[in-house]
Amino acid sequence: MKKSFKSTLLLGALLLGIATLQGCNKKSENPQPEGPKVIFKFQFDPTQERLDNFGQPAALPTGNAGQNPTFNSIGAHYFELTPTAFTQLGNGQVLYQAPEVTNGGDKAIDFEQSIIKGENETYLEVPISSIAAGNYEYLRVSLSYQNYSIKFNFRNSELDATVASFLGFNTYLKSYTIKDKQVTVNANKLQGYWGIETAFNTSTGDAARTTVPNPIASTSPIPAGSCVVTAKFDTPLQITGTETQDIVITVMLSTNQSFEWQDTNGNGKWDVDLDEQVVDMGVRGMKVKVE
Repeated sequence: MKKSFKSTLLLGALLLGIATLQGCNKKSENPQPEGPKVIFKFQFDPTQERLDNFGQPAALPTGNAGQNPTFNSIGAHYFELTPTAFTQLGNGQVLYQAPEVTNGGDKAIDFEQSIIKGENETYLEVPISSIAAGNYEYLRVSLSYQNYSIKFNFRNSELDATVASFLGFNTYLKSYTIKDKQVTVNANKLQGYWGIETAFNTSTGDAARTTVPNPIASTSPIPAGSCVVTAKFDTPLQITGTETQDIVITVMLSTNQSFEWQDTNGNGKWDVDLDEQVVDMGVRGMKVKVE
């Protein structure tokens, strides 16, 4: 049975209308934020001051040695703008929190869904329209993952290695790639877990501690086992809500001898064949630069 020219036109118009409606609906599902944003990037500085958990200058303890790792990438679990030194963690302007799961039992960061970026890459963009107007004196960032290159000694030969270090309070790991090799876990790992890849093999371990500088620890402490690093803006960050341009915040992390071990023979090198134990993989300070 032949269709009339009129019915064909009607059918075509109907299909076009449906397609247009679907296209409109699809667009509205993922609206793009408009207007200026706060943009976060990371930088790593081995010359930046080396701090302790309270944000005070810290030299290497007697009997230990350290080196400045070369960073490949970083992950963060949480960003918060904090109005004052008395604002408790979570009571400021929370900008981002990474996905969490209970696949491994307790609540944990889902590494598979985490954002991992390199130095000077855009890590996070937050529309200024979503931030409450006001003055913010501090930035708090909970770091969750570090990937960096280091040197180690084996039978008096200096060799290269890559480390994947997990700083978050608890991380659910299906698997992860250190450099070229993949490590399968399928479990939760607490702060301090790390994997290392050399030209010979891969292995894993747990650092004895993780330094997390917080200069306002006396008035606004962080939970034990978390990695919420805190830095004060040189001048308070002012959000008015009338901004017309992006605000770029560079998070500068101190890597000054941040990879630390027990130097049993005092040669300043990490001698793995002497079983020199890694004791700290935290960061050694945070500064923020606003542009």
